[in-house]
Amino acid sequence: MGALEEKPRRLGGGQSRCPRCGLLGDRVATLEHEWVLLEPDMRPLAHTVPADHRWIELSDGRVTVYGVCPPDQFQRCRIEHRLACPAQPLPDLWPWLTSLRGENTRRAERQNNPEPPAPPEEWPDAG
Repeated sequence: MGALEEKPRRLGGGQSRCPRCGLLGDRVATLEHEWVLLEPDMRPLAHTVPADHRWIELSDGRVTVYGVCPPDQFQRCRIEHRLACPAQPLPDLWPWLTSLRGENTRRAERQNNPEPPAPPEEWPDAG
């Protein structure tokens, strides 16, 4: 076998739209040869996420659920978009996730209604 002259290729995933809310998410391959839609630009500290919801990025670009407890205090992880999707009714797993879902609701509304609301025809009397 010869030496590679270029970096090893990563598995291609890219971004896909959530079929429920329409927001973009990162489509990433798993160790089980499946695909998962992860929340983009979101890498919380692993110890703040329950073990069965932590997705750890591997060197080849794939992800796997990381159930080690407790994780390293500086370890970062990813979360599935379905947990932050504003169009899916889910329990309040973590307070910061509830805030993220609220922000995603607002992002989806702005995406669907890019124009700001028109000013009223008659302004109220402010005295």
